[in-house]
Amino acid sequence: MTLDLSPDSGARDAGPPVPVPAVGLAERLRGGVSFRRDQLGFLQWAARTHGDIVRFRLFGIPMIMLNHPDHIYRVLVEQRTKYDKDALLYRLVRPVLRDGLIGNPGGELWQRQRRLMQPSFRPVIVARFAENMTDETTAMLERWERQYAPGTVVNVHEEFGELALRIVNRSLFSARVGRAARDFAEAFTEANALLGRFFTFPFPPLTVPTPAHRRLRRAIDRMDAFVASFVQRRTAEPGDEVDLLTLLMNAVDEDGDGRGMEPEQLHHEVLNLVVGAYETTTNALSWIFYLLAAHPEVERKLHEEADAVLGGRVPRFEDMARTPYARSVVEETLRLYSPAWQFMRRARTEDRIGGFHIPARSNIYLNSYVLHRHPQLWDDPESFDPGRFSPERSAGRPRHAYMPFGGGERVCIGQHFALTELHLVLLTLVRRHRFRLPPGQPPVRPQPLITLHPEGGVPLEVHPR
Repeated sequence: MTLDLSPDSGARDAGPPVPVPAVGLAERLRGGVSFRRDQLGFLQWAARTHGDIVRFRLFGIPMIMLNHPDHIYRVLVEQRTKYDKDALLYRLVRPVLRDGLIGNPGGELWQRQRRLMQPSFRPVIVARFAENMTDETTAMLERWERQYAPGTVVNVHEEFGELALRIVNRSLFSARVGRAARDFAEAFTEANALLGRFFTFPFPPLTVPTPAHRRLRRAIDRMDAFVASFVQRRTAEPGDEVDLLTLLMNAVDEDGDGRGMEPEQLHHEVLNLVVGAYETTTNALSWIFYLLAAHPEVERKLHEEADAVLGGRVPRFEDMARTPYARSVVEETLRLYSPAWQFMRRARTEDRIGGFHIPARSNIYLNSYVLHRHPQLWDDPESFDPGRFSPERSAGRPRHAYMPFGGGERVCIGQHFALTELHLVLLTLVRRHRFRLPPGQPPVRPQPLITLHPEGGVPLEVHPR
């Protein structure tokens, strides 16, 4: 099935629906592809072989992958009431994230929580935290200048993990990073790896106390203790801080019962925010600077824009509107390496998509890594080309061709915070430093865990400008 972006593409829904084409075992064997051995390769092969809607089984569980903007729009927007998040991926992460917004299946609880939390993430509120982002980045650079000689090879993935923790702790808790925050990062890294391996082979169930599952439980307990310590301290001593935790603790459901969050639900939401802000930012920043190091011509253009706008000073929130190329660098990186690279929905009832029958209870799989490389949506899709996000080249692109933060009513609540953070950290870094790939360094490969990691970190030479 080829991509059809014409206005009358819905005409395929005329006539009786047909079954979704399936990848059979024999076909997998002939193609030499395995989801377990090469998840990214398998998904790209399935899309090339069968087109924009394809069915396959993961350890006996049927999945339907959609790779067409119209199909994605139907699931996330047009017929969203027919779909929820009670799907395999979110059942997998629910032991960690519980009933927080990320993995909540949907319904009344999710709607209430979204109403309560959405005002705290409007751009005008996010602007209050811009200085946290630039202050912490500047402090990191000052440490680099003391610690690293010019040209030193630095694993920037580790550095950006520390930076992301500092920014989220300061913005959420008005706190500086200490040993407890580093313990949280270590615990989450272990949980993410364990859950990523479990996703490729979900057996035995997480309820079975294997050594790996016991390690996962201990990691979750450590993350819970980190969040609980801040919530309990703020409850006992409210203080005068105006941070995200204060906003969430004082949020009330003005369109509903007029009440705020229960303590347990507040804990779950705060944990979701820490996990999301730490993990996705660390990976996104790592990919941004890896790509800049591999494409010095893009870095030079970025330096020219930053120099012209900033004149050597620290960037401010309002500078984001004046640095469109920096925004395009962020957007293009998120196209190639979206940290939140996979989404799922469950069909609550049967449906029809592009002329194909979707049975009730089907697991719907949306994968931005594959979608963002669709050759009929993106010219030379494997290349790093920030210019593709210029207004001229973006004109006419289907809205759901690009979805690094998901889409529809369940689009990531923190997208404005994340884009602001990535943009300002990028400007703060490039005004003072440039990055190069170490000689002989092999390419960094994406590691498909629950999020898309740079496997083995990102070692780069760091040079003052």
